[in-house]
Amino acid sequence: MATTYKVGYFVGSLAKESINRKLAHALVKLAPPDLSLTEIPFKDLPLYSYDYDADFPQVAKDFKQAIADVDALLFVTPEYNRSIPGGLKNAIDWASRPYGKNSFTGKPSGIIGTSPGAIGTAIAQASLRGVLCFCNSPLMNTVEAYIHYTPGLFTDDGEVTNESTKKFLTNYMNEYHAFVIRVEKAFAP
Repeated sequence: MATTYKVGYFVGSLAKESINRKLAHALVKLAPPDLSLTEIPFKDLPLYSYDYDADFPQVAKDFKQAIADVDALLFVTPEYNRSIPGGLKNAIDWASRPYGKNSFTGKPSGIIGTSPGAIGTAIAQASLRGVLCFCNSPLMNTVEAYIHYTPGLFTDDGEVTNESTKKFLTNYMNEYHAFVIRVEKAFAP
């Protein structure tokens, strides 16, 4: 009997028309039936400060609970100035605090992103890998996915218009599913 895994995904861009949001919608459609994907929004989080550690605001408590409620995480992020967007880094800081209550510990994570640039989001993903490694989140290191975006590659409702890209993304989601299963078995009591 198959197990359905709940996956929370983060869209690194806060823009409504983000091409990474379109990619996320495509990944939801291409995911195997045993993965149930839900976005974990973070745009309403204030800037993190350890001054909050004694008593998180409700929005941060809700954010951490959303992460606790899923089995795995998927980061769909653009690249800003050769790194991850500030909003995403802020969300990671909230989730990893206060000390001893890191929401990422043991949560399998995958990283993917799209950009009009020739190397996709390769440098942002390398930066994010370093952060998530420190946060003790097991990372899917292969298949790496740096999607070169061209206009119309994804429709607003998540259709992929290029067959080879669709095949690659379907494979990526199948590999991610297999990775989540491996991590879950490794951490099983």
